[in-house]
Amino acid sequence: MFLALREMHRAKVRFGLLIVAIALLVFLILFQQSLQNGLLTSFVGGIRNQSAPVLVYSTDGQRFIQGSIITPDLEAEVRASGAVDEVSRIGQGTFTVAAGAETFDTSIVGYESLGAPERLSAGRAPNAPGEAIGADADIDQGFAIGDVVTVIPGGATLTIVGVATDVQLNAGPTLFVDYATYLEVVASVNPDAQTALPSVLGVSPAPGFSAADTTAALNALSPDLDALIRAEAADLAPGVDQIRQSFQIIFALYAIVVPCVTGLFFLIITFQKAAALTLLRALGAPARRLVSSLLFQAVLIVGGGYALGTALYYPVSQQRLGGIALRFETASVLGWAIALMVLGVGSSLIAARRVLRIDPVDATTGVGQ
Repeated sequence: MFLALREMHRAKVRFGLLIVAIALLVFLILFQQSLQNGLLTSFVGGIRNQSAPVLVYSTDGQRFIQGSIITPDLEAEVRASGAVDEVSRIGQGTFTVAAGAETFDTSIVGYESLGAPERLSAGRAPNAPGEAIGADADIDQGFAIGDVVTVIPGGATLTIVGVATDVQLNAGPTLFVDYATYLEVVASVNPDAQTALPSVLGVSPAPGFSAADTTAALNALSPDLDALIRAEAADLAPGVDQIRQSFQIIFALYAIVVPCVTGLFFLIITFQKAAALTLLRALGAPARRLVSSLLFQAVLIVGGGYALGTALYYPVSQQRLGGIALRFETASVLGWAIALMVLGVGSSLIAARRVLRIDPVDATTGVGQ
Protein backbone atom coordinates (compact mmCIF):
# COMPACT_ATOMS: atom_id res chain seq x y z
CA MET A 1 0.00 0.00 0.00
CA PHE A 2 2.86 2.41 0.89
CA LEU A 3 4.57 1.66 -2.41
CA ALA A 4 1.34 2.30 -4.34
CA LEU A 5 0.60 5.60 -2.59
CA ARG A 6 4.20 6.74 -2.93
CA GLU A 7 4.16 6.14 -6.65
CA MET A 8 0.83 7.91 -7.08
CA HIS A 9 2.15 10.90 -5.12
CA ARG A 10 5.20 11.16 -7.37
CA ALA A 11 3.05 11.01 -10.52
CA LYS A 12 0.05 13.06 -9.36
CA VAL A 13 -0.73 14.52 -12.79
CA ARG A 14 -0.61 11.19 -14.59
CA PHE A 15 -2.85 9.40 -12.11
CA GLY A 16 -5.06 12.46 -11.64
CA LEU A 17 -5.80 12.69 -15.36
CA LEU A 18 -6.81 9.02 -15.40
CA ILE A 19 -9.20 9.59 -12.47
CA VAL A 20 -10.74 12.57 -14.30
CA ALA A 21 -11.09 10.54 -17.50
CA ILE A 22 -12.89 7.75 -15.64
CA ALA A 23 -15.05 10.32 -13.83
CA LEU A 24 -16.22 11.80 -17.13
CA LEU A 25 -17.05 8.34 -18.46
CA VAL A 26 -18.98 7.54 -15.27
CA PHE A 27 -20.86 10.84 -15.52
CA LEU A 28 -21.87 10.04 -19.10
CA ILE A 29 -22.96 6.50 -18.16
CA LEU A 30 -25.12 7.61 -15.23
CA PHE A 31 -26.56 10.56 -17.12
CA GLN A 32 -27.55 8.32 -20.01
CA GLN A 33 -29.06 5.83 -17.55
CA SER A 34 -31.24 8.59 -16.09
CA LEU A 35 -32.08 9.81 -19.58
CA GLN A 36 -33.18 6.32 -20.65
CA ASN A 37 -35.35 5.75 -17.59
CA GLY A 38 -36.80 9.25 -17.74
CA LEU A 39 -37.57 8.88 -21.44
CA LEU A 40 -39.30 5.53 -20.96
CA THR A 41 -41.27 6.81 -17.98
CA SER A 42 -42.41 9.88 -19.90
CA PHE A 43 -43.67 7.63 -22.70
CA VAL A 44 -45.39 4.81 -20.78
CA GLY A 45 -45.44 5.79 -17.09
CA GLY A 46 -49.18 6.40 -17.35
CA ILE A 47 -49.64 2.78 -18.41
CA ARG A 48 -47.29 1.20 -15.89
CA ASN A 49 -48.65 3.14 -12.91
CA GLN A 50 -52.40 3.08 -13.50
CA SER A 51 -54.77 0.93 -11.48
CA ALA A 52 -56.05 -1.62 -14.03
CA PRO A 53 -54.16 -4.95 -13.63
CA VAL A 54 -55.03 -5.93 -17.24
CA LEU A 55 -55.47 -3.73 -20.30
CA VAL A 56 -57.44 -4.94 -23.30
CA TYR A 57 -56.57 -3.37 -26.68
CA SER A 58 -57.97 -3.99 -30.11
CA THR A 59 -55.49 -5.91 -32.25
CA ASP A 60 -55.54 -3.15 -34.87
CA GLY A 61 -54.31 -0.68 -32.26
CA GLN A 62 -50.91 -2.41 -32.17
CA ARG A 63 -50.68 -1.85 -28.40
CA PHE A 64 -50.88 1.93 -28.77
CA ILE A 65 -53.72 3.28 -26.61
CA GLN A 66 -54.66 6.17 -28.85
CA GLY A 67 -54.70 3.92 -31.91
CA SER A 68 -56.92 1.30 -30.29
CA ILE A 69 -60.74 1.29 -30.48
CA ILE A 70 -62.93 -1.14 -28.56
CA THR A 71 -66.22 -1.68 -30.39
CA PRO A 72 -69.44 -2.49 -28.50
CA ASP A 73 -69.27 -6.12 -29.68
CA LEU A 74 -65.75 -6.57 -28.35
CA GLU A 75 -66.67 -4.87 -25.08
CA ALA A 76 -69.64 -7.19 -24.67
CA GLU A 77 -67.40 -10.24 -25.17
CA VAL A 78 -65.00 -9.03 -22.48
CA ARG A 79 -67.79 -8.27 -20.00
CA ALA A 80 -69.32 -11.70 -20.57
CA SER A 81 -66.07 -13.52 -19.78
CA GLY A 82 -65.98 -15.42 -16.51
CA ALA A 83 -62.30 -14.49 -16.11
CA VAL A 84 -63.03 -10.82 -15.35
CA ASP A 85 -64.38 -9.18 -12.24
CA GLU A 86 -64.53 -5.49 -13.09
CA VAL A 87 -64.40 -3.80 -16.50
CA SER A 88 -63.70 -0.10 -16.99
CA ARG A 89 -63.77 1.95 -20.18
CA ILE A 90 -60.60 3.95 -20.75
CA GLY A 91 -60.29 6.59 -23.47
CA GLN A 92 -57.20 8.53 -24.45
CA GLY A 93 -56.54 11.34 -26.89
CA THR A 94 -54.03 14.11 -27.51
CA PHE A 95 -55.39 17.66 -27.28
CA THR A 96 -54.00 21.17 -27.37
CA VAL A 97 -54.26 22.60 -23.86
CA ALA A 98 -53.57 26.15 -22.70
CA ALA A 99 -51.81 26.19 -19.33
CA GLY A 100 -50.72 29.56 -18.07
CA ALA A 101 -49.38 31.57 -20.98
CA GLU A 102 -48.39 28.54 -23.07
CA THR A 103 -50.06 25.75 -24.99
CA PHE A 104 -49.08 22.09 -24.85
CA ASP A 105 -49.96 18.91 -26.70
CA THR A 106 -51.48 17.06 -23.76
CA SER A 107 -52.60 13.45 -23.35
CA ILE A 108 -55.99 13.30 -21.65
CA VAL A 109 -57.05 9.93 -20.26
CA GLY A 110 -60.64 9.26 -19.29
CA TYR A 111 -61.39 6.36 -16.97
CA GLU A 112 -64.32 4.84 -15.14
CA SER A 113 -63.46 2.70 -12.10
CA LEU A 114 -60.04 1.46 -13.29
CA GLY A 115 -57.32 3.33 -15.16
CA ALA A 116 -56.54 6.19 -12.79
CA PRO A 117 -53.05 6.62 -11.28
CA GLU A 118 -52.53 4.04 -8.52
CA ARG A 119 -51.17 6.54 -6.02
CA LEU A 120 -51.31 10.31 -5.72
CA SER A 121 -48.30 12.25 -4.52
CA ALA A 122 -50.48 15.20 -3.51
CA GLY A 123 -54.09 16.34 -3.64
CA ARG A 124 -57.10 14.09 -4.24
CA ALA A 125 -58.88 12.14 -6.95
CA PRO A 126 -61.53 13.87 -9.09
CA ASN A 127 -65.03 13.67 -7.62
CA ALA A 128 -66.82 16.15 -9.87
CA PRO A 129 -66.98 16.91 -13.62
CA GLY A 130 -64.14 19.02 -14.94
CA GLU A 131 -61.59 17.88 -12.35
CA ALA A 132 -58.31 16.20 -13.27
CA ILE A 133 -55.20 14.51 -11.95
CA GLY A 134 -51.93 15.78 -13.41
CA ALA A 135 -48.36 14.48 -13.47
CA ASP A 136 -46.06 16.01 -10.89
CA ALA A 137 -43.40 16.27 -13.59
CA ASP A 138 -45.61 18.91 -15.28
CA ILE A 139 -46.25 21.10 -12.24
CA ASP A 140 -43.86 23.84 -13.35
CA GLN A 141 -45.58 24.05 -16.73
CA GLY A 142 -48.92 25.14 -15.33
CA PHE A 143 -50.35 21.80 -14.20
CA ALA A 144 -50.08 22.24 -10.43
CA ILE A 145 -52.91 21.61 -7.98
CA GLY A 146 -55.42 24.45 -8.28
CA ASP A 147 -54.41 25.41 -11.82
CA VAL A 148 -57.15 25.57 -14.45
CA VAL A 149 -56.27 24.57 -18.00
CA THR A 150 -58.32 25.08 -21.16
CA VAL A 151 -58.72 22.66 -24.05
CA ILE A 152 -58.36 24.33 -27.45
CA PRO A 153 -60.58 24.50 -29.46
CA GLY A 154 -63.85 24.11 -27.64
CA GLY A 155 -62.92 25.88 -24.42
CA ALA A 156 -63.50 22.98 -22.02
CA THR A 157 -61.78 23.73 -18.72
CA LEU A 158 -60.14 21.27 -16.35
CA THR A 159 -59.12 21.99 -12.77
CA ILE A 160 -56.12 20.09 -11.38
CA VAL A 161 -57.07 18.62 -7.99
CA GLY A 162 -54.31 16.04 -7.60
CA VAL A 163 -50.94 15.01 -8.98
CA ALA A 164 -49.21 11.65 -9.29
CA THR A 165 -45.65 10.50 -9.92
CA ASP A 166 -44.49 8.83 -13.15
CA VAL A 167 -47.82 8.95 -14.99
CA GLN A 168 -46.91 10.76 -18.21
CA LEU A 169 -47.78 9.47 -21.66
CA ASN A 170 -46.13 10.27 -24.99
CA ALA A 171 -43.39 12.38 -23.33
CA GLY A 172 -45.72 15.29 -22.65
CA PRO A 173 -48.16 16.69 -20.10
CA THR A 174 -50.82 14.17 -19.09
CA LEU A 175 -54.19 14.56 -17.39
CA PHE A 176 -56.51 11.89 -15.97
CA VAL A 177 -60.23 12.69 -15.81
CA ASP A 178 -63.40 10.70 -15.25
CA TYR A 179 -64.82 9.12 -18.37
CA ALA A 180 -67.80 11.51 -18.64
CA THR A 181 -65.44 14.50 -18.57
CA TYR A 182 -63.29 12.86 -21.25
CA LEU A 183 -66.35 12.49 -23.51
CA GLU A 184 -67.19 16.17 -22.91
CA VAL A 185 -63.66 17.19 -23.91
CA VAL A 186 -63.88 15.14 -27.11
CA ALA A 187 -67.28 16.63 -27.91
CA SER A 188 -66.09 20.19 -27.25
CA VAL A 189 -63.15 19.80 -29.63
CA ASN A 190 -65.25 18.16 -32.35
CA PRO A 191 -68.99 18.82 -31.81
CA ASP A 192 -69.95 16.97 -35.00
CA ALA A 193 -68.27 13.70 -33.96
CA GLN A 194 -70.23 10.76 -32.69
CA THR A 195 -69.81 9.59 -29.10
CA ALA A 196 -66.21 8.41 -28.71
CA LEU A 197 -65.64 4.70 -28.22
CA PRO A 198 -63.24 3.56 -25.49
CA SER A 199 -59.62 3.16 -26.53
CA VAL A 200 -58.96 0.21 -24.22
CA LEU A 201 -60.67 -1.62 -21.39
CA GLY A 202 -59.21 -1.82 -17.90
CA VAL A 203 -59.93 -5.20 -16.34
CA SER A 204 -59.45 -6.76 -12.93
CA PRO A 205 -59.26 -10.58 -12.72
CA ALA A 206 -62.16 -12.55 -11.34
CA PRO A 207 -61.66 -14.32 -7.99
CA GLY A 208 -59.46 -17.37 -8.49
CA PHE A 209 -57.86 -15.94 -11.64
CA SER A 210 -54.42 -14.39 -11.85
CA ALA A 211 -53.73 -11.50 -14.23
CA ALA A 212 -51.97 -13.97 -16.55
CA ASP A 213 -54.99 -16.30 -16.48
CA THR A 214 -57.31 -13.44 -17.35
CA THR A 215 -55.21 -12.24 -20.27
CA ALA A 216 -55.04 -15.77 -21.67
CA ALA A 217 -58.82 -16.20 -21.38
CA LEU A 218 -59.55 -12.85 -23.03
CA ASN A 219 -57.11 -13.41 -25.89
CA ALA A 220 -58.83 -16.73 -26.58
CA LEU A 221 -62.18 -14.98 -27.03
CA SER A 222 -61.40 -13.22 -30.29
CA PRO A 223 -58.44 -12.54 -32.60
CA ASP A 224 -59.46 -8.87 -32.42
CA LEU A 225 -58.67 -8.65 -28.70
CA ASP A 226 -55.16 -8.10 -27.35
CA ALA A 227 -55.12 -8.38 -23.56
CA LEU A 228 -51.91 -7.61 -21.68
CA ILE A 229 -50.83 -7.47 -18.07
CA ARG A 230 -50.16 -3.88 -17.05
CA ALA A 231 -46.34 -4.22 -16.96
CA GLU A 232 -46.34 -6.01 -20.33
CA ALA A 233 -48.51 -3.29 -21.83
CA ALA A 234 -45.89 -0.72 -20.81
CA ASP A 235 -42.89 -2.78 -21.94
CA LEU A 236 -44.45 -3.76 -25.27
CA ALA A 237 -45.72 -0.30 -26.18
CA PRO A 238 -44.47 0.86 -29.61
CA GLY A 239 -41.00 2.38 -29.43
CA VAL A 240 -40.06 1.14 -25.95
CA ASP A 241 -37.98 -1.80 -27.13
CA GLN A 242 -36.15 0.35 -29.69
CA ILE A 243 -35.26 2.92 -27.03
CA ARG A 244 -33.92 0.21 -24.72
CA GLN A 245 -31.85 -1.42 -27.47
CA SER A 246 -30.30 1.91 -28.48
CA PHE A 247 -29.21 2.69 -24.93
CA GLN A 248 -27.98 -0.86 -24.33
CA ILE A 249 -25.56 -0.48 -27.23
CA ILE A 250 -24.27 2.75 -25.72
CA PHE A 251 -23.88 1.17 -22.27
CA ALA A 252 -22.05 -1.82 -23.77
CA LEU A 253 -19.57 0.53 -25.42
CA TYR A 254 -18.98 2.34 -22.13
CA ALA A 255 -18.46 -1.00 -20.37
CA ILE A 256 -15.74 -1.76 -22.91
CA VAL A 257 -14.06 1.66 -22.77
CA VAL A 258 -13.52 1.84 -18.99
CA PRO A 259 -11.58 -1.44 -18.62
CA CYS A 260 -9.65 -0.74 -21.83
CA VAL A 261 -8.56 2.68 -20.55
CA THR A 262 -7.63 1.34 -17.11
CA GLY A 263 -5.87 -1.78 -18.39
CA LEU A 264 -3.93 0.10 -21.08
CA PHE A 265 -2.83 2.72 -18.56
CA PHE A 266 -1.38 0.18 -16.15
CA LEU A 267 0.18 -1.81 -18.97
CA ILE A 268 2.00 1.30 -20.20
CA ILE A 269 3.05 2.16 -16.64
CA THR A 270 4.39 -1.36 -16.18
CA PHE A 271 6.43 -1.10 -19.36
CA GLN A 272 7.78 2.31 -18.34
CA LYS A 273 8.91 1.16 -14.90
CA ALA A 274 10.12 -2.27 -16.01
CA ALA A 275 13.67 -1.49 -14.83
CA ALA A 276 12.52 -0.40 -11.36
CA LEU A 277 10.30 -3.47 -10.98
CA THR A 278 13.13 -5.74 -12.02
CA LEU A 279 15.43 -4.14 -9.46
CA LEU A 280 12.81 -4.47 -6.72
CA ARG A 281 12.44 -8.14 -7.54
CA ALA A 282 16.24 -8.58 -7.41
CA LEU A 283 16.29 -6.90 -3.97
CA GLY A 284 13.82 -9.47 -2.71
CA ALA A 285 10.47 -7.73 -3.12
CA PRO A 286 7.86 -10.50 -3.49
CA ALA A 287 5.94 -10.53 -6.75
CA ARG A 288 2.74 -10.73 -4.72
CA ARG A 289 3.50 -7.40 -3.04
CA LEU A 290 4.12 -5.68 -6.36
CA VAL A 291 0.89 -7.10 -7.81
CA SER A 292 -1.05 -6.05 -4.69
CA SER A 293 0.33 -2.54 -5.09
CA LEU A 294 -0.82 -2.46 -8.71
CA LEU A 295 -4.31 -3.70 -7.86
CA PHE A 296 -4.57 -1.24 -4.95
CA GLN A 297 -3.82 1.58 -7.37
CA ALA A 298 -6.49 0.27 -9.73
CA VAL A 299 -9.06 0.23 -6.92
CA LEU A 300 -8.16 3.77 -5.86
CA ILE A 301 -8.29 5.09 -9.41
CA VAL A 302 -11.57 3.44 -10.39
CA GLY A 303 -13.13 4.22 -7.01
CA GLY A 304 -11.95 7.83 -7.06
CA GLY A 305 -13.10 8.29 -10.64
CA TYR A 306 -16.48 6.77 -9.84
CA ALA A 307 -16.95 8.97 -6.78
CA LEU A 308 -16.07 12.10 -8.74
CA GLY A 309 -18.30 11.08 -11.65
CA THR A 310 -21.22 10.46 -9.28
CA ALA A 311 -20.68 13.86 -7.67
CA LEU A 312 -20.87 15.48 -11.11
CA TYR A 313 -23.97 13.45 -11.98
CA TYR A 314 -26.01 14.25 -8.87
CA PRO A 315 -26.93 17.91 -9.62
CA VAL A 316 -27.70 17.06 -13.25
CA SER A 317 -30.00 14.22 -12.16
CA GLN A 318 -32.26 16.75 -10.40
CA GLN A 319 -32.97 18.67 -13.60
CA ARG A 320 -35.62 18.45 -16.30
CA LEU A 321 -34.61 17.90 -19.92
CA GLY A 322 -37.42 19.21 -22.10
CA GLY A 323 -40.45 17.09 -21.19
CA ILE A 324 -38.30 14.46 -19.46
CA ALA A 325 -37.85 14.58 -15.70
CA LEU A 326 -34.49 13.14 -14.64
CA ARG A 327 -33.82 11.57 -11.25
CA PHE A 328 -30.95 10.13 -9.24
CA GLU A 329 -30.95 6.41 -10.06
CA THR A 330 -29.60 4.83 -6.86
CA ALA A 331 -29.85 1.25 -8.11
CA SER A 332 -28.00 2.14 -11.32
CA VAL A 333 -25.28 3.98 -9.38
CA LEU A 334 -24.64 0.93 -7.19
CA GLY A 335 -24.88 -1.53 -10.10
CA TRP A 336 -22.47 0.37 -12.31
CA ALA A 337 -20.08 0.89 -9.36
CA ILE A 338 -19.76 -2.87 -8.91
CA ALA A 339 -19.56 -3.57 -12.65
CA LEU A 340 -16.92 -0.94 -13.40
CA MET A 341 -14.83 -1.85 -10.37
CA VAL A 342 -14.77 -5.50 -11.45
CA LEU A 343 -14.02 -4.58 -15.06
CA GLY A 344 -11.40 -1.96 -14.18
CA VAL A 345 -9.52 -4.08 -11.65
CA GLY A 346 -9.88 -7.14 -13.87
CA SER A 347 -8.30 -5.32 -16.80
CA SER A 348 -5.32 -4.30 -14.64
CA LEU A 349 -4.56 -8.00 -14.14
CA ILE A 350 -3.09 -7.93 -17.65
CA ALA A 351 -0.36 -5.66 -16.34
CA ALA A 352 -0.12 -7.76 -13.16
CA ARG A 353 0.67 -10.85 -15.24
CA ARG A 354 3.67 -9.04 -16.68
CA VAL A 355 4.88 -8.24 -13.14
CA LEU A 356 4.61 -11.90 -12.20
CA ARG A 357 6.79 -12.87 -15.16
CA ILE A 358 9.68 -10.64 -14.08
CA ASP A 359 12.82 -12.67 -13.31
CA PRO A 360 15.09 -11.12 -10.61
CA VAL A 361 18.13 -12.41 -12.54
CA ASP A 362 17.31 -9.87 -15.25
CA ALA A 363 18.69 -7.16 -12.96
CA THR A 364 22.19 -8.57 -13.43
CA THR A 365 21.93 -9.15 -17.18
CA GLY A 366 20.52 -5.79 -18.17
CA VAL A 367 17.21 -7.13 -19.38
CA GLY A 368 14.45 -4.61 -18.77
CA GLN A 369 16.94 -1.80 -18.16
